[in-house]
Amino acid sequence: MATRSSRPLPTSMAAELHLFGDRRTGSAERALAVLLCLYLAAITVWPLGQLLVAAFRPGDDGAALGVMRDTLSARATGRAFRNTLVLSLISVGVSVLLGGALALAVGLLRMRWRAALSFLILMPLVIPSQTLALSWIELMGANSAILKPLGLAPPPGRGNPLYSPLGIALVMGIEHMPLVFIAIHAALKSVPADLIEAARLAAIPPRLVLTRVILPLTYPSVLAGGLLAFTAAVGNFGIPALLGIPGRVPMLTTLIYQRLNSFGPSAAGQVAVLALILTLMAVAALALRAVLLRHLRLRVEAGRPHTPTRNAPAWAQALIWAVVLAIAILPLAALVLTSLTPAIGVPFSLQVASLDQYHRVLANPAVLRGFSNSLILSLAAALICALIALPLAYLVARRPSPAIALADLLAEAPWVVPGTVVALAMILAFLPPLPLIGVSLYGSMAIILIAYLARFLPLILRPVVATARGGDPMQDQAARIAGIGLAGRIAHVFAPSVRAATLAGAILIVMSAMNELTLSALLWSSGHETIGVMVFSLQYEGSSTAAAAVSVLSTALLLALCALAELALGPRAAQALPWRG
Repeated sequence: MATRSSRPLPTSMAAELHLFGDRRTGSAERALAVLLCLYLAAITVWPLGQLLVAAFRPGDDGAALGVMRDTLSARATGRAFRNTLVLSLISVGVSVLLGGALALAVGLLRMRWRAALSFLILMPLVIPSQTLALSWIELMGANSAILKPLGLAPPPGRGNPLYSPLGIALVMGIEHMPLVFIAIHAALKSVPADLIEAARLAAIPPRLVLTRVILPLTYPSVLAGGLLAFTAAVGNFGIPALLGIPGRVPMLTTLIYQRLNSFGPSAAGQVAVLALILTLMAVAALALRAVLLRHLRLRVEAGRPHTPTRNAPAWAQALIWAVVLAIAILPLAALVLTSLTPAIGVPFSLQVASLDQYHRVLANPAVLRGFSNSLILSLAAALICALIALPLAYLVARRPSPAIALADLLAEAPWVVPGTVVALAMILAFLPPLPLIGVSLYGSMAIILIAYLARFLPLILRPVVATARGGDPMQDQAARIAGIGLAGRIAHVFAPSVRAATLAGAILIVMSAMNELTLSALLWSSGHETIGVMVFSLQYEGSSTAAAAVSVLSTALLLALCALAELALGPRAAQALPWRG
């Protein structure tokens, strides 16, 4: 019987097969991979590439790397860099001490209302940065509605103590504390119960069980959580803007904002260099985290997970609740009371309390636009990110290839680098008129939406990919054998299997985009305000009572979204939400 001779594929075709899949990968899947790579290149590679080009531009005198040389030699750059580095490190110390102590208390002691306590501990992670900063400003100010009646507020005429380097570090440390709490709490859950019981049977005192057995197992998580907190602090804009600008404590994120605000696009090269410094600091911290986790991870035999068996003493529970209420509830209470005062400088009392500030802000067209724009942008970002994440996760889990692995990595880039860097990259990429259509997106809602799409895609992509990798690939294979096309397999087989993870990620995007400030502070224009921009602008203009009212309304909306997410997802799927740890 004659056999058909097999001829080798042309070199170009073989390279394409290797790049976008193997012989099992169909032409439709290969075309989908190409489209997804082009999409990510347009919203990620191109903007970040423009940032690098601007940073490495020659100077006005034509000297190579002149822009970088002039920016790095400026005194303002050195001062902002030192402040960013030192205050970020101090804030990490606050996060580790506070988050570590609370994680040990919640993870090792039995106490009532542990779920409510954990939610309150994670509140700073849910509340927007600018709202958190504003609430602490109102709590610690001379007219504090809570501290002034107790005689603990600063005397009139003295500045707010938070308008200082240590004030910035303290509030950033509180905001990023949940990152350390989550890391250590997860490590405590993985400690084998048999190990602790063996130590107790050996009559080892509880103090030594803690210091010699439990704590060493959490050290890698402490380092990982601390480095995450450092990365978040380096890229933080809301707290340095609301506390550092009035206190004349420049940091890299606020220096970028002030340069662009003062000089506009003409300062693009300088701020690109500043953004590059921010990126290198954040990437270095994340790389160090990856190395430490790989080399310091302790191997212990898997066993029954540890559950708290020792009841917390009454005094310990009272102390824990006092600390948590002081950092989670007290500042928000001061914010609410400030929003009920009729004017700036009027001390709060039941006699003067009114809803006048709420009536004024709800009658302000700019505030209403801010809420409307934020709602539209966040919902649009969640929908589009879901439409991108589903096919990308499908290819990552079911048809992996070098091109898809690269696309998966590129999707992470705008989340890894600070948000200020992403916003600046969008300005550099979309300020010039777009090819073919000749229209610039700068100053429009479109550029904010593109920034959201790039920044928040990992929030939905990561849980969907994780769920898909744990699913059964035979369902997709059976659908393929049955003749169902690629679109049908994604829509009717793959999407239902990852529905809960997709919904959880979409809710995370809505909550993150609804109140964000870091991106929109650099990208907004008149008529395209967001909630975060309105809070920042009102506080910056001196209308602190109006800013407090807008912050309370946005926080109430955020808490309503939290409750809606719990109801929509159910107990199992809701574990992906951030306040569940």
